[in-house]
Amino acid sequence: MIASESLGTLGRKTVALVTGANKGIGKETARQLAERGITVLLGARDESRGKAAAQEISAAGDVRFVQLDVTNDDQIDAVARLIEDEFGHLDILINNAGVIAERNTTAASATVDEVQATYETNVFGVVRVTNALIPVLRRSGNGRIVNLSSFLGSLGISSASEPTSGVPVLIGYFSSKTAVNALTVHYANELREHAIKVNSADPGYVSTDLNGHTGSRSVEQGAAVVVSLAVLGEDGPTGGFFGEDGIQPW
Repeated sequence: MIASESLGTLGRKTVALVTGANKGIGKETARQLAERGITVLLGARDESRGKAAAQEISAAGDVRFVQLDVTNDDQIDAVARLIEDEFGHLDILINNAGVIAERNTTAASATVDEVQATYETNVFGVVRVTNALIPVLRRSGNGRIVNLSSFLGSLGISSASEPTSGVPVLIGYFSSKTAVNALTVHYANELREHAIKVNSADPGYVSTDLNGHTGSRSVEQGAAVVVSLAVLGEDGPTGGFFGEDGIQPW
């Protein structure tokens, strides 16, 4: 997908944090990163599920559970302190945690409570976690941030005729991913001077709990897109929206 790749040349332990990683794309992303020799902090809201996920993929490498609800400032601050105290830096942040809170399937029938609940995790969670971890990412010297997005958040695709035929219109979820793409651009512009690359990843229509396992792509395929952006070399892109076929229209 992306030609440039190398992050393990820093002469020290490479550390990654993956949010919402007790299942699905997040857990598989953590596994694939661990296979590359990266120390992975597997973030999850539920302690028992998070610990079970970390144990399940521990054969891949150094995977450690951290309790992290991306809507909880205290937990975010605790993880930031842990990274600071134990490693002194963070090389990779994967903002993977995401929800669909809606039960209505048209823009006109969506409720404010449903949209707000989706944004709390999908958008505000990205801001909370990213801002809290920018200080340790700056110390990487080669930081990477990957925000999980979706083709459903692309304004270019949504503007096309029948862009999501057969897919329920979830205005909160779709627009939350559009917002994530906007955040990606702004963070990428601000963090260029610190050699931190920020990109949005579209894993495609992956079979997960989020869509009732109706997706056509495997978690392995979806996570591969995310990992490729997480290990970009110095000549890699920043501020882009990438899927399995490369850069996508916003």
